[in-house]
Amino acid sequence: MNEIILAIFQAIELIVELDPKLIQITKLSLYISLTATLIGSLISIPIGGMIYYYEFWGKRTIINLIQTLYSVPTVLVGLFLFLLISQQGPFGFLKLLFTPTGMIIGQVLLILPLLIGFTITALVGVSTQIKELAISLGASTYQTIITIIKEARYAIMSAVILGFGRAISEVGVAILIGGNIRGFTRTFTTAISLETSRGNLVLSIALGFILLSLSLIINFLLNYLQGKD
Repeated sequence: MNEIILAIFQAIELIVELDPKLIQITKLSLYISLTATLIGSLISIPIGGMIYYYEFWGKRTIINLIQTLYSVPTVLVGLFLFLLISQQGPFGFLKLLFTPTGMIIGQVLLILPLLIGFTITALVGVSTQIKELAISLGASTYQTIITIIKEARYAIMSAVILGFGRAISEVGVAILIGGNIRGFTRTFTTAISLETSRGNLVLSIALGFILLSLSLIINFLLNYLQGKD
Protein backbone atom coordinates (compact mmCIF):
# COMPACT_ATOMS: atom_id res chain seq x y z
CA MET A 1 0.00 0.00 0.00
CA ASN A 2 2.84 2.38 0.87
CA GLU A 3 4.41 1.76 -2.54
CA ILE A 4 1.19 2.74 -4.27
CA ILE A 5 0.88 5.94 -2.24
CA LEU A 6 4.53 6.78 -2.99
CA ALA A 7 3.93 6.14 -6.70
CA ILE A 8 0.94 8.51 -6.65
CA PHE A 9 3.01 11.32 -5.13
CA GLN A 10 5.82 10.69 -7.62
CA ALA A 11 3.28 10.78 -10.44
CA ILE A 12 2.05 14.17 -9.21
CA GLU A 13 5.67 15.37 -9.20
CA LEU A 14 6.05 14.28 -12.83
CA ILE A 15 3.00 16.34 -13.79
CA VAL A 16 4.10 19.41 -11.83
CA GLU A 17 7.62 19.20 -13.28
CA LEU A 18 6.20 18.82 -16.81
CA ASP A 19 8.12 15.63 -17.52
CA PRO A 20 9.13 15.63 -21.26
CA LYS A 21 7.86 12.08 -21.87
CA LEU A 22 4.54 12.99 -20.25
CA ILE A 23 4.21 16.16 -22.31
CA GLN A 24 5.08 14.37 -25.56
CA ILE A 25 2.44 11.68 -25.03
CA THR A 26 -0.17 14.26 -24.01
CA LYS A 27 0.48 16.47 -27.05
CA LEU A 28 0.33 13.55 -29.47
CA SER A 29 -2.85 12.15 -27.90
CA LEU A 30 -4.59 15.52 -28.07
CA TYR A 31 -3.41 16.16 -31.63
CA ILE A 32 -4.68 12.81 -32.92
CA SER A 33 -8.03 12.88 -31.10
CA LEU A 34 -8.81 16.56 -31.73
CA THR A 35 -7.98 16.19 -35.42
CA ALA A 36 -10.12 13.06 -35.68
CA THR A 37 -13.01 14.79 -33.90
CA LEU A 38 -12.80 17.83 -36.18
CA ILE A 39 -12.75 15.72 -39.35
CA GLY A 40 -15.49 13.45 -38.01
CA SER A 41 -17.68 16.45 -37.18
CA LEU A 42 -17.25 18.00 -40.62
CA ILE A 43 -18.35 14.71 -42.18
CA SER A 44 -21.07 13.60 -39.78
CA ILE A 45 -23.02 16.80 -39.08
CA PRO A 46 -23.99 17.38 -42.76
CA ILE A 47 -24.78 13.66 -43.19
CA GLY A 48 -26.89 13.67 -40.02
CA GLY A 49 -28.67 16.78 -41.23
CA MET A 50 -29.55 15.22 -44.58
CA ILE A 51 -30.72 11.94 -43.03
CA TYR A 52 -32.98 13.92 -40.69
CA TYR A 53 -34.35 16.23 -43.39
CA TYR A 54 -35.15 13.79 -46.18
CA GLU A 55 -37.73 11.03 -46.06
CA PHE A 56 -36.70 7.92 -47.98
CA TRP A 57 -37.18 4.16 -48.02
CA GLY A 58 -35.00 2.42 -45.42
CA LYS A 59 -34.40 5.54 -43.34
CA ARG A 60 -35.41 3.83 -40.09
CA THR A 61 -33.14 0.87 -40.90
CA ILE A 62 -30.17 3.16 -41.55
CA ILE A 63 -30.73 4.99 -38.25
CA ASN A 64 -30.97 1.67 -36.40
CA LEU A 65 -27.73 0.53 -38.02
CA ILE A 66 -25.99 3.76 -37.02
CA GLN A 67 -27.19 3.37 -33.44
CA THR A 68 -26.02 -0.26 -33.39
CA LEU A 69 -22.52 0.92 -34.30
CA TYR A 70 -22.36 3.19 -31.22
CA SER A 71 -20.89 0.39 -29.14
CA VAL A 72 -18.79 -1.37 -31.78
CA PRO A 73 -15.57 -2.63 -30.08
CA THR A 74 -12.63 -0.40 -30.93
CA VAL A 75 -10.47 -3.44 -31.66
CA LEU A 76 -12.84 -4.43 -34.48
CA VAL A 77 -12.52 -0.99 -36.04
CA GLY A 78 -8.75 -1.30 -35.69
CA LEU A 79 -8.78 -4.76 -37.30
CA PHE A 80 -10.98 -3.58 -40.19
CA LEU A 81 -8.68 -0.64 -40.92
CA PHE A 82 -5.57 -2.80 -40.45
CA LEU A 83 -6.80 -5.16 -43.18
CA LEU A 84 -7.31 -2.19 -45.50
CA ILE A 85 -3.99 -0.39 -45.00
CA SER A 86 -1.56 -3.22 -44.26
CA GLN A 87 0.95 -4.09 -46.99
CA GLN A 88 -1.35 -6.84 -48.27
CA GLY A 89 -4.42 -4.60 -48.13
CA PRO A 90 -5.93 -2.56 -50.99
CA PHE A 91 -4.60 0.70 -49.55
CA GLY A 92 -1.23 -0.59 -48.39
CA PHE A 93 0.54 1.60 -50.94
CA LEU A 94 -0.46 4.67 -48.88
CA LYS A 95 1.84 3.49 -46.06
CA LEU A 96 -0.57 4.62 -43.32
CA LEU A 97 0.03 1.72 -40.96
CA PHE A 98 1.86 2.65 -37.74
CA THR A 99 1.50 6.39 -38.38
CA PRO A 100 -0.44 9.18 -36.62
CA THR A 101 -2.41 9.72 -39.84
CA GLY A 102 -3.57 6.11 -39.80
CA MET A 103 -4.61 6.51 -36.16
CA ILE A 104 -6.61 9.64 -37.02
CA ILE A 105 -8.44 7.76 -39.79
CA GLY A 106 -9.18 4.93 -37.36
CA GLN A 107 -10.59 7.29 -34.74
CA VAL A 108 -12.70 9.05 -37.38
CA LEU A 109 -14.23 5.71 -38.37
CA LEU A 110 -14.81 4.92 -34.71
CA ILE A 111 -16.69 8.10 -33.82
CA LEU A 112 -18.61 8.68 -37.07
CA PRO A 113 -21.65 6.57 -36.08
CA LEU A 114 -21.81 8.30 -32.70
CA LEU A 115 -21.63 11.79 -34.21
CA ILE A 116 -24.11 11.06 -37.00
CA GLY A 117 -26.61 9.38 -34.68
CA PHE A 118 -26.43 12.06 -32.01
CA THR A 119 -26.74 14.78 -34.65
CA ILE A 120 -29.97 13.19 -35.91
CA THR A 121 -31.26 12.89 -32.34
CA ALA A 122 -30.41 16.56 -31.69
CA LEU A 123 -32.22 17.70 -34.83
CA VAL A 124 -35.29 15.61 -34.04
CA GLY A 125 -35.55 17.59 -30.81
CA VAL A 126 -35.97 20.86 -32.73
CA SER A 127 -39.55 22.05 -33.11
CA THR A 128 -41.03 21.21 -36.51
CA GLN A 129 -42.30 24.78 -36.63
CA ILE A 130 -38.71 25.96 -37.24
CA LYS A 131 -38.46 23.75 -40.32
CA GLU A 132 -41.91 24.77 -41.59
CA LEU A 133 -41.17 28.46 -41.02
CA ALA A 134 -37.89 28.30 -42.91
CA ILE A 135 -39.56 26.53 -45.85
CA SER A 136 -42.48 28.99 -45.89
CA LEU A 137 -40.01 31.89 -46.07
CA GLY A 138 -38.52 30.39 -49.22
CA ALA A 139 -35.38 28.88 -47.73
CA SER A 140 -33.60 26.27 -49.82
CA THR A 141 -33.01 22.75 -48.54
CA TYR A 142 -29.44 23.69 -47.58
CA GLN A 143 -30.57 26.87 -45.79
CA THR A 144 -33.31 24.99 -43.94
CA ILE A 145 -30.88 22.31 -42.72
CA ILE A 146 -28.41 24.98 -41.58
CA THR A 147 -31.20 26.79 -39.70
CA ILE A 148 -32.24 23.61 -37.90
CA ILE A 149 -28.61 22.78 -37.04
CA LYS A 150 -28.18 26.25 -35.54
CA GLU A 151 -31.23 25.67 -33.36
CA ALA A 152 -29.73 22.39 -32.11
CA ARG A 153 -26.15 23.68 -31.86
CA TYR A 154 -25.71 22.98 -28.13
CA ALA A 155 -26.94 19.40 -28.43
CA ILE A 156 -24.68 18.88 -31.45
CA MET A 157 -21.72 20.34 -29.59
CA SER A 158 -22.44 17.86 -26.80
CA ALA A 159 -22.27 15.07 -29.37
CA VAL A 160 -18.93 16.37 -30.63
CA ILE A 161 -17.52 16.43 -27.10
CA LEU A 162 -18.73 12.87 -26.53
CA GLY A 163 -17.05 11.87 -29.77
CA PHE A 164 -13.78 13.38 -28.59
CA GLY A 165 -14.08 11.54 -25.29
CA ARG A 166 -14.57 8.21 -27.10
CA ALA A 167 -11.64 8.93 -29.41
CA ILE A 168 -9.09 9.87 -26.77
CA SER A 169 -9.97 6.97 -24.47
CA GLU A 170 -9.94 4.16 -27.07
CA VAL A 171 -7.13 1.62 -27.20
CA GLY A 172 -7.94 -0.88 -29.98
CA VAL A 173 -7.23 1.42 -32.92
CA ALA A 174 -4.26 2.98 -31.15
CA ILE A 175 -2.48 -0.35 -30.72
CA LEU A 176 -3.40 -2.08 -34.01
CA ILE A 177 -2.93 0.94 -36.26
CA GLY A 178 -0.42 3.01 -34.28
CA GLY A 179 1.77 0.19 -33.04
CA ASN A 180 2.60 2.06 -29.81
CA ILE A 181 5.89 3.43 -31.20
CA ARG A 182 7.73 5.57 -28.67
CA GLY A 183 7.76 9.25 -29.58
CA PHE A 184 5.69 8.66 -32.71
CA THR A 185 2.39 6.87 -32.10
CA ARG A 186 2.31 6.30 -28.33
CA THR A 187 -0.85 7.76 -26.77
CA PHE A 188 -2.41 7.85 -23.29
CA THR A 189 -4.06 4.45 -23.42
CA THR A 190 -1.24 2.55 -25.11
CA ALA A 191 1.38 4.13 -22.85
CA ILE A 192 -0.60 3.27 -19.71
CA SER A 193 -0.97 -0.32 -20.87
CA LEU A 194 2.73 -0.66 -21.71
CA GLU A 195 4.14 1.10 -18.65
CA THR A 196 1.88 -0.85 -16.29
CA SER A 197 3.04 -4.14 -17.80
CA ARG A 198 6.62 -2.95 -17.28
CA GLY A 199 5.93 -2.12 -13.65
CA ASN A 200 6.43 1.63 -14.21
CA LEU A 201 3.44 2.65 -12.13
CA VAL A 202 4.60 6.24 -11.66
CA LEU A 203 4.28 7.15 -15.34
CA SER A 204 1.09 5.09 -15.69
CA ILE A 205 -0.55 6.91 -12.78
CA ALA A 206 0.59 10.30 -14.07
CA LEU A 207 -0.93 9.59 -17.48
CA GLY A 208 -4.05 8.27 -15.77
CA PHE A 209 -4.40 11.52 -13.81
CA ILE A 210 -4.20 13.56 -17.01
CA LEU A 211 -6.71 11.33 -18.79
CA LEU A 212 -9.05 11.52 -15.79
CA SER A 213 -8.71 15.31 -15.75
CA LEU A 214 -9.70 15.42 -19.42
CA SER A 215 -12.72 13.24 -18.62
CA LEU A 216 -13.77 15.65 -15.89
CA ILE A 217 -13.41 18.60 -18.27
CA ILE A 218 -15.49 16.78 -20.88
CA ASN A 219 -18.18 16.03 -18.29
CA PHE A 220 -18.20 19.66 -17.16
CA LEU A 221 -18.60 20.90 -20.73
CA LEU A 222 -21.42 18.41 -21.37
CA ASN A 223 -23.31 19.51 -18.26
CA TYR A 224 -22.81 23.16 -19.24
CA LEU A 225 -24.07 22.66 -22.79
CA GLN A 226 -27.02 20.53 -21.69
CA GLY A 227 -27.98 23.36 -19.34
CA LYS A 228 -28.02 25.72 -22.35
CA ASP A 229 -30.59 23.61 -24.22
